[in-house]
Amino acid sequence: AHTLDIFLSHPLIGPVVVAIHADDAELLRRAAGAHAERLITVIGGPSRQASVRLGLLALRDQAPEKVLVHDAVRPFVDAGLIDRTIEAIGERHGALPALPVADTLKRESATGMIDETVSRAGLHAAQTPQGFPFWPLLAAHEKAHHLGKTEFTDDAAIAEWAQIPVKIVPGSPDNVKLTWARDIALADERLSSAQQRFPDIRTGNGYDVHAFEPGDHVTLCGVAIPYDRKLSGHSDADVGLHALTDALLATCGAGDIGTHFPPSDPQWKGAASKIFVEHAAKLVRERGGRIANADITLICEAPRVGPHRAAMTEALSA
Repeated sequence: AHTLDIFLSHPLIGPVVVAIHADDAELLRRAAGAHAERLITVIGGPSRQASVRLGLLALRDQAPEKVLVHDAVRPFVDAGLIDRTIEAIGERHGALPALPVADTLKRESATGMIDETVSRAGLHAAQTPQGFPFWPLLAAHEKAHHLGKTEFTDDAAIAEWAQIPVKIVPGSPDNVKLTWARDIALADERLSSAQQRFPDIRTGNGYDVHAFEPGDHVTLCGVAIPYDRKLSGHSDADVGLHALTDALLATCGAGDIGTHFPPSDPQWKGAASKIFVEHAAKLVRERGGRIANADITLICEAPRVGPHRAAMTEALSA
């Protein structure tokens, strides 16, 4: 349930396919709760590889550009890790979150003695979600299936075999895999503790003012409103989105809009302020935050805002 919540609440995630055992439909229904209708459910195969292939086949009609494959036994994945993985996926290459191996590695001999110390230079411990362009990954799984190759333990391994390049992105130490009974007990303790703590709710305030200058429209909350003047500014001077950007940055102590997009930088000349809001929202997610609500108050005598309220709300939600 916790793993599903993380993905279903992420703004970049579309359809979610869950592969289950044939006897576990009721367990999934209870775990998914109100999200049950948003899931695509498939009966998994005898191995992880087989289950992933069936999940990918269930997405053919959706035809997503990118796909993430995640092990549900990693319930502590966070929004920042999901963002990093999605951003690193290319048209012809995948992305693998991983951490450099920190422990000293030993190879055991047939007699149970240490045979040698293995260099850990360049070695990484793979995590999930692993991300790929959808069609190349499906084609790789289909090819492996038809050739009877069933030994792959993750999707990056199939990608290597299919000669799909895979880029490593920083994993998360918290993104642990629950393998042993002790792992599950510790996870239960951690989740119970998190539920008992008072929620970390943060609010931020932003404020912005721009003067008028000659022009033919005013841009407010992403909507161009015809008017005989415009707002003066280095970018599109959208005061609503500038205030929202500052408010989001304030929730995580990340400075203000001028810190990230200085007016002295010519690349932001005339830029759409939606870019600034998206950047601020990304920083919030990377710090484990989730935007629950945003309220913008526009104080002006002209142009009239009321007739454009619905369009502004739609633009902000896009």
